[in-house]
Amino acid sequence: MEKTNQSSVTEFVLLGLSGHPELEAIYFALVLCMYLVILLGNGVIIIVSVYDSHLHTPMYFFLSNLSFLDICYTSSSIPLFLSSFLTSKKTISFSGCGVQMFLSFAMGATESVLLSMMAFDRYVAICNPLRYPIVMSRASYVPMAAGSWIAGSINSMLQTSLAMRLPFCGDNVINHFTCEILAVLKLACADISINVISMIVANMIFLVVPVLFIFVSYVFILSTILQIRSAEGRQKAFSTCSAHLTVVVIFYGTILFMYAKPKAKDSSSAEKEEVTDKIISLFYGVVTPMLNPLIYSLRNKDVKAAVRNMLCRKHSFKGD
Repeated sequence: MEKTNQSSVTEFVLLGLSGHPELEAIYFALVLCMYLVILLGNGVIIIVSVYDSHLHTPMYFFLSNLSFLDICYTSSSIPLFLSSFLTSKKTISFSGCGVQMFLSFAMGATESVLLSMMAFDRYVAICNPLRYPIVMSRASYVPMAAGSWIAGSINSMLQTSLAMRLPFCGDNVINHFTCEILAVLKLACADISINVISMIVANMIFLVVPVLFIFVSYVFILSTILQIRSAEGRQKAFSTCSAHLTVVVIFYGTILFMYAKPKAKDSSSAEKEEVTDKIISLFYGVVTPMLNPLIYSLRNKDVKAAVRNMLCRKHSFKGD
């Protein structure tokens, strides 16, 4: 690769697990199975949320948005990731890298905001149930979801454009499964201080603020639940937000573990840490979207009832 500018870079090489061929077959099978579960599980959530009139509520509207987001997020990288195992070509075009980076950033930021909107929905439902139909009317929750998508997309467009405008005049090998922005920035041969500052500001807005909002919401929710006298009433109130709380812990817990853990200093530990980071990144990108529909369907009687009704109607239709 000539050491000129970014116009000379037509593609990037995604290293992935190339240094560990013994793991590739195992991860191909695992990721393929998980991707199919993601498509099936999240697809079912979207279908029943649209199909069943009992699920035409703010919570399930947000949930269907979350499921659609998870399908888009995984589909932006997993098919290419799987194809890299079947061919010796492990490259992605410069523009393809930009698109992948944009979708990854947009879906991540949007999910973070959506989870905070879902926390607000649970707060109103439990702490102000009489005002819930007014506060969480269709005129409110549709713009809330749309605003999450717009904000995430604008942030992603800014971060991606700043990254892809950098000159890449050195090695074009990305030591990752996908065009992860931090891995791409390491290849730039220019000052990336603006990128770092913009990412810090974006993380404050799209990670720290939603986390604080969710935390405060659940402080009020917990306070309200503890004031309920009957144990059955407390259990019923908590069950309405337990699935969301589980998803929040998995989503933000994985991000915190990925970026907050200390870095290894010696070379041997650093090499092992790189493999670990890749596996954790894979967990965040595949396992979390796979768990979301499972958590909501297993813990939610309404979703399970809607799926049963849909299957029964389909079976009776075939019988007729």
